[in-house]
Amino acid sequence: MIKVMIADDHAILRRGLRQIIDETTDIAVIGEAENSAETLRFIREHPIDVLLLDISMPDRNGIDTLKLVKKECPKLSVLMLSMHPENQYAVRALRSGAAGYLNKQSAPGQLVTAIREAARGRKYVTPAVAEELANNLSLGEEGQPDHRHLSNREYQTMCLIASGRTLTEIAEQLSLSIKTISVYRSRILEKMQLKSNAEITHYAIKNQLVE
Repeated sequence: MIKVMIADDHAILRRGLRQIIDETTDIAVIGEAENSAETLRFIREHPIDVLLLDISMPDRNGIDTLKLVKKECPKLSVLMLSMHPENQYAVRALRSGAAGYLNKQSAPGQLVTAIREAARGRKYVTPAVAEELANNLSLGEEGQPDHRHLSNREYQTMCLIASGRTLTEIAEQLSLSIKTISVYRSRILEKMQLKSNAEITHYAIKNQLVE
């Protein structure tokens, strides 16, 4: 039996994922968590085979949580779940140790297949993620868009700025101080050689990082 844990701050989504998994005979959900701290606490106390991890957690973003999970349990397979398009976080998630990246709109069968592949120690890559990996590889270091050089926190901040959020709103969403978000914004402008939030937004839209 493949033991799975679901980490997502939306109870309705956790229930939906559990219902899909309950229809199988070889996979069982043995735990749930609604934030990063609960997730880490659970995996320390219970052996599981696959972790379904939301990329947008209330206390710590999913990529950072993924890194902590892999540090504590290097062999645990983690499938990232997200509402964001593959071109936003898929490559970053895989580079950080994820076994796969699934859009929450994915078909139920895709989820079950991904869990089974991850439990075998394999990577599960959807066609959309494969295309994004290919695009990333073909760019090469010199041709990479500037946003590839941002840290995960800087990248997340950039996407939120481009989505029209104020620094205060971003600070609240990421559970960080406004001062810290201001530092991230300054680094974004410096690394990408931009001058304003308007230019950040223009860049993000041009590169299809926000809808």
